[in-house]
Amino acid sequence: MTHETYMRAALREAAQAGAEDEVPIGAVIVHDEKIIAAAHNQREQLRDPTAHAEMIAITQAAQTLGDWRLEECRLYVTLEPCPMCAGAIVQARIPHVIYGAADPKAGAVDTLYQLLRDPRLNHRCETTAGLMADECGLLLTRFFQEKRRQGKK
Repeated sequence: MTHETYMRAALREAAQAGAEDEVPIGAVIVHDEKIIAAAHNQREQLRDPTAHAEMIAITQAAQTLGDWRLEECRLYVTLEPCPMCAGAIVQARIPHVIYGAADPKAGAVDTLYQLLRDPRLNHRCETTAGLMADECGLLLTRFFQEKRRQGKK
């Protein structure tokens, strides 16, 4: 399988989030070339500010592997992780994160902060930015355009 194959799975999760009136962000975690976790934002549904796609996927992957250390996994996510998610990625020891669209308001991988490469932390990870960024960003753009059209936040 290719990076694009896994990002398409994350995009399907993001589309599901949008269908549930959640911000359309999706994530998958891959281990031994198999998807072991797939999630999307569920903050509204769960009324939980931590229910980001990455956080849910990390929990699923840890449960699947029976270990909190996800040292042989890759995380694919449609939007650059925020500081909370970047912190969880560091704590989970995920060695490689691949994301689609940059997040100019909360990006903690490259845009505002570089938490995943910060030498002061006990773990750093490789990152690949911009994979299918246009497709990932378009989902978000359309979602928020529709929200504004409806007069919602």
